[in-house]
Amino acid sequence: MRDDTLPNAPGPRREGRGGRLLALLFAALLGVTAFLGYNGDLARWSLRDDYLSYTLIAPPLPPLDTALVAGVVEPTLVNINSTVRPFGLGAAGSGIVLTAQGQVLTSHHVIKGAESVTVSDIGTGQTYPARVLGYDSGADIALLELSGADALPAARLGTSSILRLGDEVLAIGNAGGTGSPTAVGGEITGLDNSIVARNSSDLSRKQLRGMIEVAAAVAAGQSGGALVNRYGAVVGVVTAASGEVQKALGKGPNGYAVPIDTAMHIVEQIRSGTPTDTVHIGPTATLGVMTADSQRPAGARIEVTVQGMPAQAAGLLEGEVITAVDGRVIDGVQALKAVLNTRKPDEVVRLDLTEPGGTQRTVSVTLTVGPPN
Repeated sequence: MRDDTLPNAPGPRREGRGGRLLALLFAALLGVTAFLGYNGDLARWSLRDDYLSYTLIAPPLPPLDTALVAGVVEPTLVNINSTVRPFGLGAAGSGIVLTAQGQVLTSHHVIKGAESVTVSDIGTGQTYPARVLGYDSGADIALLELSGADALPAARLGTSSILRLGDEVLAIGNAGGTGSPTAVGGEITGLDNSIVARNSSDLSRKQLRGMIEVAAAVAAGQSGGALVNRYGAVVGVVTAASGEVQKALGKGPNGYAVPIDTAMHIVEQIRSGTPTDTVHIGPTATLGVMTADSQRPAGARIEVTVQGMPAQAAGLLEGEVITAVDGRVIDGVQALKAVLNTRKPDEVVRLDLTEPGGTQRTVSVTLTVGPPN
């Protein structure tokens, strides 16, 4: 009889239970390991200290190609020029084309106080009158619409949620208001930063939160321009640059941008047509007063009434304190701005006033169109 059994191999009836059990356990362990590894849970297994561990390192990315990226992005940008009250001064900035029909994203301070806004498209060279669809002054974001625009090249939007420190980005805009876009690159040095920005036009100050900080020499005129990644996708709206004090302290130059996710959330709110205490929709309604915070009584004290505007026409006097609007308590200037932010021109509001001598009175005022506040 032929015997094909290997030498020293156990016969079928002599197989040990221990060997079979060990083989089954080993196979089961491999199966569990493969399953957990596929689901990303393999890290839950602990290893002894004497085991070697290895970190997989991807090859470094090549440097951002400034000329290539700028060439892709520049046609989707616009130059913005506005005439600003009260002295007819001009202001220049940048904007990002969102739609082929002419919706443009920019910084609020670029159009703040503007009596008129004109936009020149870098891609087509055409000039358009623009109207303000809405804005959030606290976040420094505004949305414009160009009259008669069509088939404009629109920017490609990315997301700011995946940005990391050290990422290379490019800030592109109308530096110096010359009309020719300038691109400056640098690494991201901060995320979710808070800064106090000063508006060079009216010297007002504003605290901005959640800013992207970039080690780049951003210049005036690039406000409202695009912060883009190496693939030419917009990840932020250029807003501010480090001031002279920061530069003197050796902390610069730096640029700051509103994350594109934040900006587009505001854009969608504006598009919805529903105003909030922070997001204003459509033409700006105004009383025609300049106010300051008052402590006793709490409210917004009238410092100046503008000639020919509703407050003066209704007989409001300098020194009076606005303490309520349509029954809503006003405890300061910001509260007055917030309540007027939801109103429209030609609406009538009822103001509760306290005169310097303490006498109280109520006056109805019809709001009128004013510049973006």
